[in-house]
Amino acid sequence: MIIPEPTDPSIPSSPPKKRFPVAVVVAVLFAMILVGGAVGLNLYIRWAKQPALKTGRPARITVPPGSTVDFVGKKLEASRLIRDARVFAMSAKGVSIRPGTYDIAPTESVATIISRLEKGDVVTVRVTFPEGFTLRQIAKRLAKNELCEEETFYKLVSERGNTLKASFQPPAKLEGYLFPDTYRFPLGEEEADIAQRMLSSFDSVFAKRHGEDIRRSGRTVAELVNVAAMVEREARTAGDRPLIAGVIYNRLQRGMRLQIDATVQYARGEHKERLLYRDLEIESPYNTYRVAGLPAGPICNPGASALEAALHPATHDFLFYVARTDGSHVFGKTLADHNRNIATVRQSR
Repeated sequence: MIIPEPTDPSIPSSPPKKRFPVAVVVAVLFAMILVGGAVGLNLYIRWAKQPALKTGRPARITVPPGSTVDFVGKKLEASRLIRDARVFAMSAKGVSIRPGTYDIAPTESVATIISRLEKGDVVTVRVTFPEGFTLRQIAKRLAKNELCEEETFYKLVSERGNTLKASFQPPAKLEGYLFPDTYRFPLGEEEADIAQRMLSSFDSVFAKRHGEDIRRSGRTVAELVNVAAMVEREARTAGDRPLIAGVIYNRLQRGMRLQIDATVQYARGEHKERLLYRDLEIESPYNTYRVAGLPAGPICNPGASALEAALHPATHDFLFYVARTDGSHVFGKTLADHNRNIATVRQSR
C-alpha cells in the first residue's frame, strides 16, 4: 500500500484552466454557419442571375396579360432560359411585365430578360397593305402572317367598327377607313388593337390633318372616303386621280349614274379581268350601273393621294373617261366624245 505524501502548503498549485461556456461556443459556431450560408447563398444568387447557357438559340414564349413574375419565372425555367425561377421572381419584384410574345435566348442574363419584359420588347411582324386593298384582303394578309384569324378580324371590321375610336364616328363597316401602309404589329396582338391602329392612322393622315378643308368642302368624311375609294380603284396614274374625282362629282351634280366598273367588281365579290354586259346587271347597292348616287359604301381602302383627290378634285366639264392600254385615261365632255375616245383606244390595241 502506497501512502501519499502530505501536501506541502508552501508549494503553490497550478491555476485552474479557463473554460468557455457552451452557449458561447454554440453561438460562435452558429454565426460561422450563418456567415458561411450567407456567402454561399450570395454566390448562388450571383450564379443564378448569369446566363443559363453560353450558347443557344432563342426560344419563343408568350406572356399572357396579368401574368405574375412567379408565373413568368417558372415558364422561363421550364424553357431552360434561366437557372432558377425563384431568383428571377426575387429580382423582378415590383417590375411591371408587359404581355406579349418574346424571343429570349439562354445566353441573356436575368437582368437583361427582366429589362426586355418590362419594356415590352416583343416579337413584331412587318406587314404591308397596298392602296386599294379591301377588308377581306387585309384580313387574309394578317392571317397569312399569323397575326390573327381571318374570319375573326373580318367580322370585327365589317360589323363592329363603330366600337373603335376616332375623331369622327366610324361606321360599323370600316371599308375605306383602314389606312394602307406598312405596319409592325406585335405577335399576338388583339384584332381590335390592329384595327384601331389602322383606323387611327387614317384619322391622323386624313380626318385630323385635313379637318378644316373637309368642313369647307361641304362634304362628310363618309362621302369623301366613298369617292376616294372609287378613284383609287379606277386611276392608275397620279395625274388622273383629281380628274376622275372631278368626273364623279360632275356626274353626281347632274344626277347621272356613275357607272363605274370598279363598283361592279366589288359587288361581285371577286375580281374579273373583263366585265360582260350581264355583270353590269348584278343586284347590289354597290353597283353604280343600277343605283343612283354613291354606292352603299367605299369599295376599298384608299391611299393618301386618292383621299387628297376626292377632297381637292380637278375643276373641269368632263363627264366620261376611258382607259388607255398604259393605264392612263382619255376624258370626254359628251357621249359623242366618249364614243370617239373608245374607238381610238380600241384601234391602238
